[in-house]
Amino acid sequence: MTSQLLGGLVAAVLLATGASAPSAAATNPPEASAFARRPAISSVSISPNGEHIVAVISADGKRRALAIWKADDLRSAPHVVGSDPRSEIIAAQFIKNDRLFVTTQQLADFSLSGTAERSYRTRTQVLDLEGNPVRIGLKFDGLTDEQQQFVGIGGLVSSLPQDPQSILVRDPMRGDTYVLNLYTGRSERRERGSDRFSSPQADLNGEIRARQQVDFDNGAAYIAQWIKDPSGNWAEHFRWYARDRKPVSIAGFSNDPNIIFVSHVEGRDHDAIYEYDIAQRKLGDVAFAHPLFSASGVVRSRSPQDFGEVLGFSYEAERGRVYWADPQMEAAFSQIRAALGVRDVAVDWKDTATGQVARLNVGEGADIDIVSYTDDRSKFIIRKAGGSLPPEYYVLQHGRMSLLGRANPELREAKLGPVSLVQYAARDGLTIPAILTKPDPTVFGPGPYPSIITPHGGPWARDELDWDASGWTQYFATRGYAVLQPQFRGSEGWGQTLWRAGDGEWGRKMQDDKDDGARWLIEQGVAAPDRIAMHGYSYGGYAAMMAAVRPNGLYQCAIAGAGPATIDLFKKGTYNSRFLREFQHPTANGEDPLRRIGEVSIPIYLYTGDRDTRVVPAESRTFAAALERLGKPVQLRILPDMEHTINTWTPENTEAILTSIEEFLKTSCGPNGL
Repeated sequence: MTSQLLGGLVAAVLLATGASAPSAAATNPPEASAFARRPAISSVSISPNGEHIVAVISADGKRRALAIWKADDLRSAPHVVGSDPRSEIIAAQFIKNDRLFVTTQQLADFSLSGTAERSYRTRTQVLDLEGNPVRIGLKFDGLTDEQQQFVGIGGLVSSLPQDPQSILVRDPMRGDTYVLNLYTGRSERRERGSDRFSSPQADLNGEIRARQQVDFDNGAAYIAQWIKDPSGNWAEHFRWYARDRKPVSIAGFSNDPNIIFVSHVEGRDHDAIYEYDIAQRKLGDVAFAHPLFSASGVVRSRSPQDFGEVLGFSYEAERGRVYWADPQMEAAFSQIRAALGVRDVAVDWKDTATGQVARLNVGEGADIDIVSYTDDRSKFIIRKAGGSLPPEYYVLQHGRMSLLGRANPELREAKLGPVSLVQYAARDGLTIPAILTKPDPTVFGPGPYPSIITPHGGPWARDELDWDASGWTQYFATRGYAVLQPQFRGSEGWGQTLWRAGDGEWGRKMQDDKDDGARWLIEQGVAAPDRIAMHGYSYGGYAAMMAAVRPNGLYQCAIAGAGPATIDLFKKGTYNSRFLREFQHPTANGEDPLRRIGEVSIPIYLYTGDRDTRVVPAESRTFAAALERLGKPVQLRILPDMEHTINTWTPENTEAILTSIEEFLKTSCGPNGL
């Protein structure tokens, strides 16, 4: 990749995509189906030689299919491969120039253990460029025919970029790894799995060089990181204890068989990536560290000219980012970003741990990711998306950019609201990050607006400044609501200080952070003081239940999706694992909304899926029944064939969630609706 190849790219974008001045948006907000649909395009990948492109598509927004284009003939219709009537394609990627690794999903009453379990299963297979299944003779030891059919060819460990015919896969039950020839169908076991070891990691040559062991030291649970040295000998190199919560992991490999990259957080608030000398068993220099965010991985070249060289380092910022160390990749990224009209907005960012303020530049409304590229780095697949823009996929080749497709084409002309990265101070002074989505002021005026506080699940999770696939933020912004996603204490991905501050604070300081976010919205003139609700899912559903309990008068109503009515369910789940018993179980203490049911003072809407195995529907049913006995206003909806995670939601269920929440807010939230 050279800068000459990208010359004139801005003009090429306008020519290739047919960009023009947008027409006036319709005055009516977009239908719920525009947000709830299956993405019209997702999971886009280009072949290593750049001759073909594959994506998962959905023309009608309901059923998904596979589309395969000839890269040099994008004007022609792709070859489309439909999903099986019983299962659905959810992901695809090139593993060789003419072989695709495809994942499907199916609703089933079967689990790998053989017991009946009403849930969704995933299966993997290999297809050729015509969409035909490749005949594979793989049979994992110890699996019944039904179990083998269930898992397909197992998990992809390595595409073996230097092997033109084979890949490395792993049996998800026993942990054995196999070299699988995609053209003869033959397989050979590379390494046996073990009850002692898990999480095998292969280098670019396909050699398993790292694995982990869960064990106990005088009853204390720990994870040991084992590494294979250049002579082929395994040894334990690192050990981190569950109770300390300071993970050490292998972030990547280098071309030097004695040097690997290790992710380490000791002595820092954010993970850094170090070089590690296997022979000397010693951490060396910091290979990459960001002053404000955690480093997470290493990006290496697959080009024959510089195979295995480090191209960049990934890190967790306001969204997943890559620091491109390779000058050509950095130049390409910057020029593509400019060509696609990404503008930066400056944010004064206060570090939660140190209190130091730095200037952070983030994309205004959207940003780009290079999601796939050829081995020689001459052709790229670009994803452009953000809080105000549903994903768009572009192909850059021969110095020209072409639009491949939009995930939510019905929203192209919609008046979506501005989204920004913000921070506010909790009542004890802790700095809380948040993502704020406001209605379009040209449609709804300058505010204040009716507002929704939307805490994420987990609670060890986080939100990103990216398109919200659930639709919860922009659906309500297009209806005049402001939405705040607080990254409350206990959230992961923003540093150790914020994460650990949530220990034992369920329904207490963690809840204060959400309430303080509501008060901050009022102070900023964003939220109307008497028109605020809370809507959360999973742990966020628990938080919404607690919002109904708290006697602070902040909220007019609460909406709880699949929320645990007590902490007991979470604590039992973490206690049953000896590792989680020390890692997460001690942090889950606080208030139980069910035990304070008599204090509920606002209307609440509960919804959950009938197939939810993570937070069983009985949690919502029990909470609703207790409220009904007390004569308190409550609504309950059980959605059919819905599991806990969003990948199992049908468009019909997603649409039902959006529209039923909207109806509840209008008709049942507070005295006059929200």
